[in-house]
Amino acid sequence: MNLHGWGAQDISAPKKRVLRKVPVALGLLVEDVDSGWVGEVVRTEKSGGMQVLVLEDRHGRTKSFRAGFGFLIEGEPVEITEPAPAPAAARGTARSASGSRLVADMKARTARASRIWVEGKHDAQLVEKVWGHDLRVEGIVVEPLHGVDDLAGAIKAFAPSPQRKLGILVDHLVSGTKEARIAAEAMRVPGAAGNVLIVGHPYVDVWQAIRPSALKIKAWPVVPRGTDWKTGILKGLGWPHQEQVDIAQGWERILGQVHSYADLEPSLLGRIEEVIDFLTAGEYT
Repeated sequence: MNLHGWGAQDISAPKKRVLRKVPVALGLLVEDVDSGWVGEVVRTEKSGGMQVLVLEDRHGRTKSFRAGFGFLIEGEPVEITEPAPAPAAARGTARSASGSRLVADMKARTARASRIWVEGKHDAQLVEKVWGHDLRVEGIVVEPLHGVDDLAGAIKAFAPSPQRKLGILVDHLVSGTKEARIAAEAMRVPGAAGNVLIVGHPYVDVWQAIRPSALKIKAWPVVPRGTDWKTGILKGLGWPHQEQVDIAQGWERILGQVHSYADLEPSLLGRIEEVIDFLTAGEYT
């Protein structure tokens, strides 16, 4: 038999390696090959049609990655896939806008003494739209600060304690910024340590924490230096922007395109979930 003729199989050709598929799950220890980041999966979410996993390293820092290839588990290259299908009995479970299980016929819990503070009204409205159900289940109230210039004074007046905690979301909380200095000073207020958690997102305004795809645009417009940010955004979108009423109506139009957590950036999603977890750890009123 002529093994080298037409139709013969080349047994010397290397076989294509097929990676093991591993459904993402909480507690899974994963290494990202490109960055070398090693961490445990502490959260997984669907964002913009992509499966995102959040890895927490041994120092408690978190980082988000897109599921797929480029991961190692115990040194083995694997493909991280979407979570395993839920049992048949649970597949019909309704979900809230944040992705949590919807509690039917739920009466709002009596408000805790603890609070979530956000910088402004728009931040509060966005948090309420996506996490409102969760907050009512947990009895957490969101309050706008209307600026954080005197955050230390506000915290001192609140008098935080283990039964009266604060979770604070700050816009543009980036190392080296004015906001970062304000946050550091605020955490030096007596009683803040252990009872106050200040988190932030990297955006100039919470508007940017909404994914551009929710508005059916490729990216948020670039605002020229010296131009009011919201005015510049609306002008860049080709929307009315001259009056204060234009800002209000523009925000309503933007907020109307947010339907669930999938319309928000992971950098905001993680911070809000972190704050809620901080305020609800243990049982207190």
